[in-house]
Amino acid sequence: MLAKRVRVCLVDDQPLVREWLGGLLQAQPELALGGEAGDAPMALATMLAHPPDIALIALSLPGGAALALIRNLQARIPGTATIGLAMPDEVVLVKRALQAGARGCVLKCEAADRMVEAIRHVLRGHVYTSPELRARLLERQPARRPAAPAVPLARLSRREREVFRRLGTGQTTRAIATALGVNIKTVQAYCARINERLHLAGRANLVRQAARWMEAKRTG
Repeated sequence: MLAKRVRVCLVDDQPLVREWLGGLLQAQPELALGGEAGDAPMALATMLAHPPDIALIALSLPGGAALALIRNLQARIPGTATIGLAMPDEVVLVKRALQAGARGCVLKCEAADRMVEAIRHVLRGHVYTSPELRARLLERQPARRPAAPAVPLARLSRREREVFRRLGTGQTTRAIATALGVNIKTVQAYCARINERLHLAGRANLVRQAARWMEAKRTG
């Protein structure tokens, strides 16, 4: 159970949203509406005068004011924990809010019990994001870059490693021969030895493996 009468301040630039959220919160016996504001300056002044336990802050405040407010509160009223209220398309703002010091984030359209759950977790010292938001955050995670293939280059001589690297950059046998100052048959012999030592079959597999290795080295 939450401690009795946890004071919550609402910050949203839409009066109807504040009214709706205030009604949801006041319906909870353990919560009390400890102030509300429609913009960041008013919110900061209100909370400096009467610090709440929790500040529910709409991340859509104009001009990125929500992030600045979260940082301000963290610096000036560290006893007030902030929870961001996000719209479904504001996943980027959610990440920035958490980086700015918010202790949690929920979707503005979520049910009252989800907000109470967020408040409960935050008051216990945990960071909270609702399951819906976590799913959206995971969807936006960039694909992991491929790791460099485990190529045992230690099996190769210095000159063989150089040929392998040049194959990976797309150079032809003739271009490699010219760069190394040897004839084409010598490069072909190097390629054959590399295939044998790396247990590869054919030039196409050798070039493919070298290209994958070089790409992973560039992006890794």
